[in-house]
Amino acid sequence: MGKDLYELGEIPPVGEVPRQMYASLVRPERYGEPEKAFQTEIIDIPEVGPNEALVMVMAAGVNFNNVWAARGIPVDVTKTQARWGEPTEFHIGGSDASGVVYAVGPEVTNVDVGDRVVVHAGQWNLDDPKVLAGIDPGLADSFRVWGYDTCWGSFAQFCLVQAHQCLPKAEHLTWEEAAAPTLTGSTAYRMLFGWPPNTVREGDVVLVWGGSGGLGSLAIQLVTHAGGKAVAVVSSKEKGEYCRSLGAVGYVNRTNFAHWGVPPHWTDPAWRDWFEGAKAFGKALWEATGEKKSPAIVFEHPGEDTIPTSIFVADRGGMVVICAGTTGYSATVDLRYLWNMQKRLQGSHLFNDEQAAAFNELVIDAKVRPTLGKVYSFEETGYVHQLMGDGKLPEGNVVIQVNTPQLGLKDLP
Repeated sequence: MGKDLYELGEIPPVGEVPRQMYASLVRPERYGEPEKAFQTEIIDIPEVGPNEALVMVMAAGVNFNNVWAARGIPVDVTKTQARWGEPTEFHIGGSDASGVVYAVGPEVTNVDVGDRVVVHAGQWNLDDPKVLAGIDPGLADSFRVWGYDTCWGSFAQFCLVQAHQCLPKAEHLTWEEAAAPTLTGSTAYRMLFGWPPNTVREGDVVLVWGGSGGLGSLAIQLVTHAGGKAVAVVSSKEKGEYCRSLGAVGYVNRTNFAHWGVPPHWTDPAWRDWFEGAKAFGKALWEATGEKKSPAIVFEHPGEDTIPTSIFVADRGGMVVICAGTTGYSATVDLRYLWNMQKRLQGSHLFNDEQAAAFNELVIDAKVRPTLGKVYSFEETGYVHQLMGDGKLPEGNVVIQVNTPQLGLKDLP
């Protein structure tokens, strides 16, 4: 007879699901700074529905979405979970995972118990009329981010997912390496290839904000693989050289400029100072590429501080594509550059199954390598989110070990 609860790193026989598990979770009464909001508790393991899979988590990737979840802003995630009939008294975050399938619902056909998988974060109602009609699930009203909009994420011994979220784990990667890239990489894939006709083509210059971070480090590789010329925006020479090692043709150090933030109104004489700063940034971008060629695509996620400059430097007919607003949400757009030079400002959110699978195939084929910056223990879940919220993480993606510490890094015993 199986145990009710296994310790972290103590692996049940494949297919044996205990009654309870350890989870690092947040509760509404603890919303605030992540280091205190996340706490480890013992909770019941959820039941597996018809199209769902239960995955024993080996390692979990860390993303900024659960910095927001811990703080309870801009939304209370437990209220979002209530829409899907999930718990409202707590939230288990984590939108990236590597692990082993331990149980599947009766209608699941794409994975079996014992499969080694990574999990992507896109969820939606499988009977959503728009999805059934063939519309991109990312544009459906029921689309949500697993482990942020929903509960039962990867900061626990077991996570509950829709079975279509499971993708094959690259055999050559450790559990930690495999857990790191799926959300950020698939998000970058949609941003760069999901909005035709503005997709990366041979010779295109692509400006990548936060080039040394989780999103940017994978975007650089995707641009390079497609034959484009990635230019990274970084905060130091060391981070710039790291981006070069990933394939970037050059970099711009943003600390050399001071025009960030919402610019003065265009009728204000002080606007001229912003304009000169934006022009100087554009010149530095040309110098990084070695040619006077503006970006066909600007890969955005800082938002408020950077959107005015991104719109300014994008090429005629180019696109600024954005998936977040880590510096704020109230961006100013000078419409003269949009209409006169026919530029495009495109929002992009997560990805669909096909985009996640396409990115995962690049990882499996070793055409894109995970940029694993550092590995943290399960007990450091709150701490690593605090570092992320404070902008103090190392380059690349970071991962939390869940069940790996007492095991070999690639295989189960």
